[in-house]
Amino acid sequence: WAYYRQAAAGQWELLQARRPVVEVLADPALDPGLRRSLETAQALRAFASTELALPENDSYRNYADVQRSYVVKTVFAAPELALSPRRWCFLIVGCLSYRGYFDAEAAQRLADELRAGGDDVYVADISAYSTLGWFADPLLNTFIRWPTGRLAELMFHELAHQRLYLADDTAFNEAFATVVGHLGAERWLAQRSTAREQEEYAADYHRRQAFLQIVTTSRDSLAVVYASDQPDAEKR
Repeated sequence: WAYYRQAAAGQWELLQARRPVVEVLADPALDPGLRRSLETAQALRAFASTELALPENDSYRNYADVQRSYVVKTVFAAPELALSPRRWCFLIVGCLSYRGYFDAEAAQRLADELRAGGDDVYVADISAYSTLGWFADPLLNTFIRWPTGRLAELMFHELAHQRLYLADDTAFNEAFATVVGHLGAERWLAQRSTAREQEEYAADYHRRQAFLQIVTTSRDSLAVVYASDQPDAEKR
């Protein structure tokens, strides 16, 4: 229950930090860059519902500054010499291939414990997440200043989780939201952006795809090694 306590406390703190975007924009002393980003985000929010059939609710109509560069720490782990991630099961959302924490120290303790048991572990700084419509997810300082294409992709991705989410199927949920995010961002840019913004987003997307291909190739190579009859020392 300690995990749920830190999750509830972190979510409550985040919700308490929210301010309506219209209120933030009404501040004449607001940083001009943040103002432009918030205005863009509100246009993206409207586009998400009118053009992409994503939920029409209060998500991304508020803004919160969490005073750090990430909103949660997420722990990913797999047993040594294996490629299937460990899964953790939770109330409401079912089983996931990761474990997220508002409490950074708790995340590190779990990572240390898993490493001590021999797991390969990665602790990621996460910029955004979806509460699947249970709460009105706010815009956050952790991503609000991203380039327009990436901001659009992220917002559409997280709203897609609210539209369709299958318990116990992380791979499908992330694949679905990723496709909605990317195609939605391309549609937005084609209708509302400059040629330069479209080119920058395309270049960024291709870099990310190239990186994923490197990871996929490496994973396939490791799968062959891990499935072989070699002794563990040689596999390592």
